[in-house]
Amino acid sequence: MSLTPIAAPADERGLATPVARRSFLRYSGASLAIGGLLLAGCDDDDDTNTNPTLLDVGTGDIGVLNYAYALEQLEAAFYARVASGATGSYYAGANATEKAILNDLRDHEAIHAAFFKQALGSAAIKALEVDFSGIDFNQRTTAAGSAKMGVLNAAMAFEDLGVAAYNGAGRFITNVDYLTLAGKIVSVEARHAAVIRELITTNSFVASDVVNTTTTGTEKSKRPPVVLQTANQFLAAGSKLSANSFA
Repeated sequence: MSLTPIAAPADERGLATPVARRSFLRYSGASLAIGGLLLAGCDDDDDTNTNPTLLDVGTGDIGVLNYAYALEQLEAAFYARVASGATGSYYAGANATEKAILNDLRDHEAIHAAFFKQALGSAAIKALEVDFSGIDFNQRTTAAGSAKMGVLNAAMAFEDLGVAAYNGAGRFITNVDYLTLAGKIVSVEARHAAVIRELITTNSFVASDVVNTTTTGTEKSKRPPVVLQTANQFLAAGSKLSANSFA
């Protein structure tokens, strides 16, 4: 497998823009200021799927990158929908600061997804179809008694899942360049998770459900099959995933 350098994603206009008190989002741009990797001559080795109703991400480093690409597709689709909103303009009551933050997150995730698609080339899995029927895009947070998640609650679920996913997948990566790339992107996802939690409740950007606050102080991780159990709830039939090589 040969590696060809490609330029870092060009559209980073939202990555260096401070947003009110939450200007720490500006530092997320640094995690994408890298020379990426174009995977040339790689075969799609998606031949391990034991469930024909699921799309397996594959094996080896390519499988891990496809796994990351799938999650970035899901997040990118979510924030694109948030920015449009069922009523044409975000959720009810969204203020300028919240819109600016959500715009930044939308741009970040779109860049991540496009980056993985370009890097994987012909080895990339297909474009996934989402199912956001369990999310009420008109509600800021989950309404009392509602069976649907509010926008910020869904964003928190996606961002927390993304951080745990990258942390849990790192052990399966053998190429050090890919591992470095994953480490840079997960640092962006962690900032996303923190700012969303802060929007929901002030000073709650870190909590024991996502960080081991009693001993190591490190973020918790989840292995791919566990992550996909959650991710598949937001993917349409024919786009649901498995990761049989990464149990």
